[in-house]
Amino acid sequence: MNDRDQSPSLDRRRFLRQSAGAAALAGAIGMLSDTGVAFAALTDADIAAAAKHATAGPAATKTLTVMARDLYPHDQLDDSCYRNAIVFIDGKLSQDKATKTLLHEGVAQVDAAAKKAKGKPYAALAAEDDRVAVLKSMEDGPFFQKVRGEMVVALYNQPGVWKTLGYQGPSADKGGYIHRGFNDIDWLQA
Repeated sequence: MNDRDQSPSLDRRRFLRQSAGAAALAGAIGMLSDTGVAFAALTDADIAAAAKHATAGPAATKTLTVMARDLYPHDQLDDSCYRNAIVFIDGKLSQDKATKTLLHEGVAQVDAAAKKAKGKPYAALAAEDDRVAVLKSMEDGPFFQKVRGEMVVALYNQPGVWKTLGYQGPSADKGGYIHRGFNDIDWLQA
C-alpha cells in the first residue's frame, strides 16, 4: 500500500487544476468563478487570534484573509489555512520597513477601492464578483503582486493544505519518489 491510498480521493488532473491552476491565477483573476464561499465564517475571534501574531492588526488581517481566499479559492480548505498564510506573509513582509508600508497602504487601498465601488470595506462585500472586480482593478499594482506572489508559498507550503488537496508532500526524507510509487500510474485513466 502506498501513501496515496491513504489520501483523500483526488485524481491527478483535478489536483493540478486546483493547485497549479491557482498559481497561474495571477494573470487571469478576472476569470474566477463563483465559489459560493461564505465569508461570514471569519469570526472576529478567529481574526483577533490570528492578528495577535501579526503586525497588520485585526481589520487588515480580515481583509487579507478574504483577499487570499479570492486569489486562491479552494472550497475544501478551512479558513485557518488562509489565516496561517496571512500571518506568515505579514511576519515576513513586516521585517522590512518598505514592505511593511506596502502592506499597510495596500490594505487601505483595497478597502478604499471597495468603498468607492460598492460603499463597503472589501471584507464586507458579500458577492465574490464584487471583490474580484476590486482586485482586478489593482492587479498590476505592487501590493497585489506582492500578496499574490507571497501567497503561493504561504498557502501551498502547509502540510494541512497538502493533505486536503491530496498531495503526498516532499519525498526527499523518504528516499525520493522512485521507491514510493514512481512507476505506479493507477491514477492514469486509459
